[in-house]
Amino acid sequence: MTYVVVESCIKCKYTDCVDVCPVDCFREGPNMLAIDPDECIDCTLCVAECPVEAIYAEDDVPEDQRDFIELNAELASIWPSITEKKDAPPDADDWKDKPNKRGLLER
Repeated sequence: MTYVVVESCIKCKYTDCVDVCPVDCFREGPNMLAIDPDECIDCTLCVAECPVEAIYAEDDVPEDQRDFIELNAELASIWPSITEKKDAPPDADDWKDKPNKRGLLER
C-alpha cells in the first residue's frame, strides 16, 4: 500500500510532509504535491504533518477522491522530486478549507 495526496492539497501545497519523508517520494507540481507510489515505503510520517489532511493511505482514500490514486502515479512520473520544505504559496491559507478544487489543478 502507498500513500496518496488528494484534492485538498491543490492551491495549498504546504510542504511540511516533504521534510519528514525518509525516501524522498514527493513530487512537486505547480500547485500541489504528489506521491510516487514506487518510492513510498508506507511509513505514515507525512500524514500527521499535512495541515490540510490531504494525505491518505491508498485503502483509506475517500470514495470521491479515488481517482487521485492513479493521478498521483501519473503526475509523479512527470513532476520533479521535492526533498526540502518550501514556503507555502502566499494565499495557501485562503484555499485550505475550500472544496471542489479539482478543476484548479495545474499540470
